[in-house]
Amino acid sequence: MEAIKQTVAQNMGVGGAHTLVPEDQQFDLDQTPNLKGKVAVITGGSEGIGYGCSHTLLSHGIEKLFILSVSEEVVSNSLKAIEEEMGAETAKKVTWLQCDLSDWKKTKETADKIAKSTDRIDILINNAARGIMTYQLTDYGVDRHMAMNHMAHVILTSHLLPILKKTASSGSTVRIVNLGSNAHQATPSNCKFESLEELNQDYGPNGQYGRSKLAAILYSRYLARHLTTQHPNILANATHPGFVETKMSVDDIHEPYPLGGYAMSVGMAPLKKNIMQGCVSTVFVATKTDKSGQYICPPAVPESGNEMAQDDQLGENLMKLTRDLVKEKTYEDSAAKGCPFTDY
Repeated sequence: MEAIKQTVAQNMGVGGAHTLVPEDQQFDLDQTPNLKGKVAVITGGSEGIGYGCSHTLLSHGIEKLFILSVSEEVVSNSLKAIEEEMGAETAKKVTWLQCDLSDWKKTKETADKIAKSTDRIDILINNAARGIMTYQLTDYGVDRHMAMNHMAHVILTSHLLPILKKTASSGSTVRIVNLGSNAHQATPSNCKFESLEELNQDYGPNGQYGRSKLAAILYSRYLARHLTTQHPNILANATHPGFVETKMSVDDIHEPYPLGGYAMSVGMAPLKKNIMQGCVSTVFVATKTDKSGQYICPPAVPESGNEMAQDDQLGENLMKLTRDLVKEKTYEDSAAKGCPFTDY
């Protein structure tokens, strides 16, 4: 019975679901602390779960919010909604930076723009992602799911590390959040993160997506082992949002499954969370937790993830492959010009 309660609480949008977990694992967006003076960065912060995070941070006094997104139209609509609900002054706290995460050079340049625009970053939410879709390669010749969902966020985080460390050194708690998912369990069992050839195998839509979400959990635990131990005020965690009504689960799912996708987009609609319910675990980790290296499921439940998610050596393999591929594929634009790539 407890397992059923946990499953409902973590994944479904039915009324009161989040209250089914033990009291010390509950969290409500109203419990978000006052964020006056703090600065946040959110990838994909203009729609879906990312917008839920943006809305919550802004409504709790965040001083400045950088949103990375591809679509200017989507951002404009989001800012209009924020202005109508919270006022023009709140909307002015948002800086939009157009960034396609499949373009690693652009991702690095965007990180540089952020670093030049603020003297602190308290919250970094690596949220944007390619959903359950078919296998593709980026222009770098790397699996698009891993290139966007994981490696681009490593590039962004790495280039923001100096300002994250500076913020932490002042005594403030800095929180890095990587959006994982229970879909990490769909990762093929032969995943080793040992080569580009392995990375570029087509494991199918669920396998490709699941592996990138496993990477989010492993990366968070990697940062906890290497970064938090050196800088205790920097916390890195991964989250599972649950089953949420977003563009991914309504529209994108039909790309790999033109007919079968209706089971998710329409058939499961009554059980899905709305975006505000879907952002609860991420907001908790971004604003309240005092732990690092955890995998948090809604509303604030620490879970272990599967065996692969707990495999530290697999995480080390992942990050070595990430470093090697990013350096190789962007060498002329980065390393050749003296740009260091450090991941902690």
